[in-house]
Amino acid sequence: MTQQGVRWTADQVLALAPDVASRKAGSKLGTTGPWSEVGCSDEGAVWGQCRGSGSTPYRTVVDVAGGSGPAYKCSCPSRKFPCKHALGLLLLWAGGGGAAPEAKAPDWAEQWITGRRERGEEKGAADSSGSVTGPSDPEAARRRAERRAERITAGATELEQRLADLLRGGLAGAEQSGYGLWEETAARMVDAQASGLAARVRELGAIPSSGPGWPVRLLEECALLHLLDRGWLHRERLPDALAATVRSRVGLSAPADGPPLRDRWLVLAQYDTSDARLTTRRVWLYGAESDRAALLLSYGAAGRAPELALPVGLVLDAEVSAYPGAGQQRAALGKQFAPPAPAEIRPRGVTTSQAAVRYGEALRDDPWLESVPVTLQEVVPVPDGDSWQLADADGDTALPLAPVPGNRPGLWRLVALSGGAPVKVFGECGHRGFTPLTAWPTGPGPAVPLC
Repeated sequence: MTQQGVRWTADQVLALAPDVASRKAGSKLGTTGPWSEVGCSDEGAVWGQCRGSGSTPYRTVVDVAGGSGPAYKCSCPSRKFPCKHALGLLLLWAGGGGAAPEAKAPDWAEQWITGRRERGEEKGAADSSGSVTGPSDPEAARRRAERRAERITAGATELEQRLADLLRGGLAGAEQSGYGLWEETAARMVDAQASGLAARVRELGAIPSSGPGWPVRLLEECALLHLLDRGWLHRERLPDALAATVRSRVGLSAPADGPPLRDRWLVLAQYDTSDARLTTRRVWLYGAESDRAALLLSYGAAGRAPELALPVGLVLDAEVSAYPGAGQQRAALGKQFAPPAPAEIRPRGVTTSQAAVRYGEALRDDPWLESVPVTLQEVVPVPDGDSWQLADADGDTALPLAPVPGNRPGLWRLVALSGGAPVKVFGECGHRGFTPLTAWPTGPGPAVPLC
């Protein structure tokens, strides 16, 4: 970034915060008062010491040119990632004005930066030449895969029986039996090593308490789960791409074996979802030359932010490789050829009707697909009774916004950005409606994260 003479904006820094509390605490540390020995390098590193409650200041260093996004090191005891000191240091650096001048890194910062980049180079060399531990036994791997497939088949067969029992007894029984029955069934799917089936079963358990109309939603989800079961039990009859999608949906992971695609990838959106077990970070990219979207997934233990962090508005000159599966958007980030940097790039947009058609076409390849990434070209947020919709500025069609619990601060940011004028909006379009994630004003201006 500094190689190109451009530093991040404050919004891009705060997009890295793992929660609201960290964002507020980091903002308070984004001034020169508590900092000393602050500096940065032209290779994308920034460091400094922050005065805290103890006698020794906290040593903080950030590598903004990290191979999979920024990396952080701080001597504070915080378990958040990045901590408030890293956020404050980046805000100080982003503000310019000589607060973080170019300088030679102190030994404690240089050791960490050098060590991290050497490990990254070693990993890259290992990835390009194969496993450093030697080739695995293909016969043993085949036997393991067969044993797991047998367990998943047993789990899918049992799940089919439970779905049949539910429908035979009537959907009203689902409300009376409570969540315990579904949790027990999900545990059986975990035992069968079918994590994808387990996740969908847990979602079924929450539907009876989801409000009016729940029987219809439960029946729809049971039908999709039944379809996935049947797809697995008869996967040998499916086309290769659809069979790969079924394997992925039941929980069988596969490497990103698609050919590397180099492009200038714009970071469109980044947001986290959490449950009691895991925090999942979704990062959407847009290829400026290829005009395609790619989804990066990163995971962290419950309560901890995943390591991958790419603020909205940055552009990466990098390679990505797609995962197998029909209509698969997920990809793995590969080699990066330059540090990420802000750029005036916006994705191509479509109308609301074209967005709906795109989702319908995607369902042919993956019937279990919740949504597809879509950029709406010129839309205006307008109220629709108790909800909102995005209406085409030059047409008579609109997409309803997906229901979201709470006061929806992202919606109000979108409404304020629009002010009644057309805006470009990126989000996810699915059967629940459109979920806006990032927006751009009609004229010049940076991307505005909405999530």
